[in-house]
Amino acid sequence: MDFLNGIVALTNFVLIPAIAYGSQLALGALGVTLIYGILRFSNFAHGDTMAVGTMFAVLATWGLQAMGISLGPLPTALLAIPFGILGAAALVLLTDKYVYKFYRAQKAKPVILVIVSMGVMFIYNGVTRIIIGPDDHRFADGERFVISAREFRDMTGLAEGLALRTSQVITVLTAVVVVAVLFWFLNKTRTGKSMRAFSDNEDLALLSGINPERVVLVTWLIVASLATIAGVLYGLDKSFKAFTYFQLLLPIFAAAIVGGLGNPLGAIAGGFVIAFSEVGITYAWKKVLVYLMPPALEPDGLMQFLSTEYKFAVSFVILVIVLLFRPTGLFRGKAL
Repeated sequence: MDFLNGIVALTNFVLIPAIAYGSQLALGALGVTLIYGILRFSNFAHGDTMAVGTMFAVLATWGLQAMGISLGPLPTALLAIPFGILGAAALVLLTDKYVYKFYRAQKAKPVILVIVSMGVMFIYNGVTRIIIGPDDHRFADGERFVISAREFRDMTGLAEGLALRTSQVITVLTAVVVVAVLFWFLNKTRTGKSMRAFSDNEDLALLSGINPERVVLVTWLIVASLATIAGVLYGLDKSFKAFTYFQLLLPIFAAAIVGGLGNPLGAIAGGFVIAFSEVGITYAWKKVLVYLMPPALEPDGLMQFLSTEYKFAVSFVILVIVLLFRPTGLFRGKAL
């Protein structure tokens, strides 16, 4: 029984949170890797693009709730995601038209676009804070748990409970569907194949008659959609706060670089590597080890390598190690 309790504790406090968090990071990293692979610069405004899209979704959620519209046991925010995507898409397309397009026409070096994206990042962050404020906003409704810890203990008779939140299940299922649709689009549709060709060789793609402006347009629409969906899922799982999405930029970029910047498969793998690393290193393992080890060997301390306040430091250390020893990432980068 102690072994089963240890496995349940491990699943409840490490595996399930890491899988949900990894799904959110993977969707965010996919947006970063698409921008890098097609537009050829690292978009530092991506975290705040997530914040903007989520902000519109939160406002739409409040509006739907005020009108008495809901999804019953599911969060109303799922109905608001299209509104968030529209808001984020409109903003990034306006930004591209009046900011990035000028530098593309000037054939500016990627580092210039990176610096420009940092300016865009601060503007997005300021706009988000002005509209919705700097505070935490919880917008999840419906059933909180698919199964609660008490229900699990009553069913199994174990001392440890397993709580599975609705937001976690929705996150994983949504991520699977979104990733499947994205890969189908990139590999099976004419537009997706054009994007891949443009990413592989821009000059050859232009000679083949591919419209670069259409490729840029579709790329931004996909990135806005991925950013909004990832942001809403993260907000449902935790809460919405503009500055939190600014901080998420580090683990998202770490995920993209660990997997191989420009490689969609790598972005997904990197998201889970970062998530499991952050959760595993900041978790107090004593709760699991007391079940799995003999009483004489039970640890006295918490067996926690770092406190949760240093969660993002884990991403930074992994990022530095990868850049030093394998800069191409787990997968070869730049391969849509």
